[in-house]
Order: sequence, then C-alpha cells, then structure tokens
Amino acid sequence: MATKIRLQRHGRKGYAYYPIVVADSRAPRDGKFIERIGSYNPNTNPATISLDFDRALYWVEVGAQPTDTVRSILSKEGVLLMKHLRGGVKKGAFNEEEAQRRFDAWKQARDKEALAFQAKKDAKAADEAKARLDAEIEKNRIKGESVAKKKAEKLAAEEAAAKAALEAETEATAAAE
Repeated sequence: MATKIRLQRHGRKGYAYYPIVVADSRAPRDGKFIERIGSYNPNTNPATISLDFDRALYWVEVGAQPTDTVRSILSKEGVLLMKHLRGGVKKGAFNEEEAQRRFDAWKQARDKEALAFQAKKDAKAADEAKARLDAEIEKNRIKGESVAKKKAEKLAAEEAAAKAALEAETEATAAAE
C-alpha cells in the first residue's frame, strides 16, 4: 500500500483549514485516512501549524510520501532535517547526541529568527500607529486654530455690532436732549 502524507480540506468556502493526514494514495482527498498527525490553518497570520513531530517522523522514515505543501510544512517544522540526521547516525557519520545537538542548534536559530521577525513586525506596527496619532494631532491642531479664528471673528463682529448699537443709542439720547 503506497501511503501519502497530505492535506484534507475542511471549513467553509473561502475559509478553509487543513488536517494533515496519512492516507492510502488511492483514497479520496477528504476520504478515509490512516492517521491524523496535525493541522494547518492558513487563515491566521502567521499560519498556524500543529504537528505531532514523532508520528510525522515515523511516517516519513517508513516511506510515506508527503505532497509538496506538506513537504514544506514538514521542512519548516524540522521533520525532514531530523530524518536526514538520523540517516547520518545509521551510516555512522556521527552519533545520536551529535544529531540531537545539531537539531537543537537549528531549532534555536529558527526560533531566534521568528522572534526577530515578530519584533520587527511589532515595531513597524507601533511606528505606523505613532505616525497616525501624530497626523491626527496635527489635523486637530489645525482645525482648532481655524475654529478659534472663526470664534474670534464672530466675537469681534458681535463687539462691533454692540459698539455700533451703543453709539447709535448715545446719539439718539443726545439728539433727544
């Protein structure tokens, strides 16, 4: 029986998520499968991947063929690297501890890179928020100045009207006397 590690499509139209399964290559895409070893949700940013590392490694080592998308997922999670390192152990190139040390070093580098990317993304978002806030403050300052100018003009016009009315009243009282 030829086995494949592949994605099954679930979810609604336009919002799919994918269980990662091991299935007979002749089975339909969303049909019968042997084992579910993880899931992939591309709707989140970054995409959410949960994977049973040991079971995925077992199936890759016994010959299950991953599809292209699943191959990239397994590569990102380090399953293919661990398979490669275990092959080196079997050939006698290095021992199990050395293989584990190399894998841990790779994983630390990957995690460090992911944290740096997330920090850069957060810093960019904070800079954009600050720029928006500064633009809004400037816009509000300009609007406040124009409102103050209009109020000052209106107040000056009312004072001039009141002064003219007072002058007219004083002239009228002076003419009546």
